[in-house]
Amino acid sequence: MKKTLIAHSPDADDIFMYYAIKFGWIDMKDTHFDNIAKDIQTLNEDALSGVYDIVAISFALYPHISEEYAPLRTAVSFGEGYGPKIIKKKGTKLKRNFKVALSGKHTTNAMLFRIAYPDARITYMNFLEIEQAVLDGKVDAGVLIHESILTYDAELEVEREMWDIWQELSGGDLPLPLGGMAIRRSIPLNKAIEYEATLTKAVDVARKHKDKLSKMLLERDLVRIDAPTLDQYLELYANDESVSLSEVQYKAINKLFEIGYKHGFYDKLVKVEDYLIPTEYKELRYS
Repeated sequence: MKKTLIAHSPDADDIFMYYAIKFGWIDMKDTHFDNIAKDIQTLNEDALSGVYDIVAISFALYPHISEEYAPLRTAVSFGEGYGPKIIKKKGTKLKRNFKVALSGKHTTNAMLFRIAYPDARITYMNFLEIEQAVLDGKVDAGVLIHESILTYDAELEVEREMWDIWQELSGGDLPLPLGGMAIRRSIPLNKAIEYEATLTKAVDVARKHKDKLSKMLLERDLVRIDAPTLDQYLELYANDESVSLSEVQYKAINKLFEIGYKHGFYDKLVKVEDYLIPTEYKELRYS
């Protein structure tokens, strides 16, 4: 039986979307799945180095790895009127060249931030350390991601929503593409199609059994938040729109790539549909 390792972030939405497999609700013939959790920037760096066959990434990273990885259509996270938050201590005013902590160079929020605040002095750190760095005065502001957008300290306030920056740059009417999964192109095509189908089923089953799965995650201390916050968070980032990419989500990802290319973050302009796993291959092969 082949062992397949899936690398994802330790935040609640990634865990929720994977654990239908971990708990044995979904399986794949002749395949044993295992998982490893790392912060998103480490996963981005691992994807650049080709460490894993299946790995969670920030959407903003994808054009840098498009020759080595295909984007999966499932386990995606978008913002719809919400997203990462730029926070600071209450009552403070940020200077033009304020010092800010971001969760990683290749994250979507970092790219959008750098476009919106070209004079800011950026330092990168693990996303779990950003809130405390602002409270301790090590930085003037920080961009919060994952569950911390719901649980940050009462001494902090929002300077600006990343959603608003996205709306200004994209022209509005599109969800904010944050993260998804990618699969190594060297995997045989039939096997890659099976992997994507299995992961899609896992996310779909997780959504259909959200209450039961959430309870199991909480009982096993697999998430860092309480039950009400978990419920709220999953509706933001592991919702019904996470099961399979929609046409509007394709448009949003392509707009993100267009913005990045326009501002010099990418050497080439890519269109996400051109890099997907060609699922029609299986039908054609056996027709």
